[in-house]
Amino acid sequence: MRLPFAAIAASCLLAITAIPATADAPTTADAVPPPVGEGAPRLIVAISVDQFSADLFAQYRQHYEHGLARLMGGAVFPSGYQSHAATETCPGHSTLLTGVHPARSGIIANDWFDPALGRTVYCAEDEGNPKSTAEDPVVSSGHLLVPTLGDLLKRRDPASLNVAVSAKDRAVVMMSGHSADAAYWFKGQGFATFDDRALSPAARAENAQLAEAVNAGAPDLAVPGWCAAYDRGLALGDFTVGTFRFPLKPGDFKAFAVSPRIDEATTDLAVRLLDELPLGRDSVPDVLSVSYSATDKVGHAFGTEGLEMCIQQAVLDHAIGRLLEALDARGIDYVVVLSADHGGADAPERMRLQGVPDAARLDPALTDKALSQAVSGVTGVTVPTGRLLYGAGGSGDIWLNGAIKGAARAKVIAELVRQLKANPQISGVYTAEELSRIRVPSGNPQDWTEIERVAASYNPAHSGAVLMMTRRAVVPGTAPRLGYVATHGSPWDYDRRVPILFWRMGMTPMEQAQPVETVDIAPTLAALVGLEVPAGTFDGRCLDIAAGEADSCGR
Repeated sequence: MRLPFAAIAASCLLAITAIPATADAPTTADAVPPPVGEGAPRLIVAISVDQFSADLFAQYRQHYEHGLARLMGGAVFPSGYQSHAATETCPGHSTLLTGVHPARSGIIANDWFDPALGRTVYCAEDEGNPKSTAEDPVVSSGHLLVPTLGDLLKRRDPASLNVAVSAKDRAVVMMSGHSADAAYWFKGQGFATFDDRALSPAARAENAQLAEAVNAGAPDLAVPGWCAAYDRGLALGDFTVGTFRFPLKPGDFKAFAVSPRIDEATTDLAVRLLDELPLGRDSVPDVLSVSYSATDKVGHAFGTEGLEMCIQQAVLDHAIGRLLEALDARGIDYVVVLSADHGGADAPERMRLQGVPDAARLDPALTDKALSQAVSGVTGVTVPTGRLLYGAGGSGDIWLNGAIKGAARAKVIAELVRQLKANPQISGVYTAEELSRIRVPSGNPQDWTEIERVAASYNPAHSGAVLMMTRRAVVPGTAPRLGYVATHGSPWDYDRRVPILFWRMGMTPMEQAQPVETVDIAPTLAALVGLEVPAGTFDGRCLDIAAGEADSCGR
């Protein structure tokens, strides 16, 4: 006899990864919730779900029954937008709590090529540190040019706590900013923090119990009954996706980190930090940022339409539910916002089977290696070391080798633009000179032109000399490989459109389908906690999340 999924998931997931918080944490029955909704909340809980597109939200919302189901009882904006074109993790996370586009924040992509260094620089790297390398960067917030909401609250009152946890360091850095009191991400065999900090007791305890769980291994994750329709294999060369259930071999930390279990571990550490610091316990508002990374990891490894993503959505819902229950049990007056850094595309091979005939992988002629050879062959321009060009895929930026100067540089750019425009997979080609003249617009993000979307990602300090945009359903990467079959990064709606949900106890539910932006989140939260900032601090606007005559923005 098949048990209900909720029962299976609870027993399976908790046995594998759930780690108790502190022994003296109050139970739900003992806690007496405050009169929530009166005055400013004591804790802002900012949740990001990496690669959680509006399409995924729409597809699975009928099945959520835990945390995500609760959040749907608040203010729901199903058509939120990451307005910029470079829909990657670092720029997307940078918009959520700064309220500004990548053009201002300086976070134009996950990585960029630095001609002076002759290598790629990571968005959350201190490349000036001699220990930092492209393969193992020293994590820093130095490239983020603007403050986050947590930074602004600490400026107003240093007693305000600013805490972030995720599987990804760049998510932690871009959501917490420059003044994190605690910042943790997964690295190797446990959660890590900045080089100049020691792990706190909460992090050490989490790592110890996490290691015990991983070393023990675990069976397949439970499969909800409503996932049956997605349980179909898709052959991609010599491997298949669409049917994997995430068994865990003993001691396989790498597999753990790219599975739904990492989201449960992220919740575990976030709950521990609630008590260690503690958060939301005084009259000064705190910020807890929690970025769940497994949806992105599953999307890359298996695509968005298989059994793997269905299992992940169930685990995610459960993980968020446990976080909210822990907050309830402690009687904290909190407000939640949930959104995403970007959406994502499915594997093009499956998209073609599901009615998208133009879905394709990137033409090998559009890689930086091939473009370098082709442009050099026409122009005669060569460089003493390295390639002529760097970039091309992903965010679309193409950087020139630092040795190319003057007339040779102009010649290379002109030929590069010509070749790109001749390729049928290319939707648009824009030079840095063109983009410097484009003003990032306001108004409905769904109506922005392609060049306006690219301009929102363009910053002269780091962006390429030329930016190429591929046509809809062209997925970066020339071939699928085991562990990486799909991705994101385009200026199209499946990558730009994300849900935005606000929830606070006592809110009147509402759903507003008008297009809004992720840069609207920070000003909306600032209004809730009475944070006054100079005009122009945010690119976004405050959203009224109070259904009825009241205006949560105080206008």
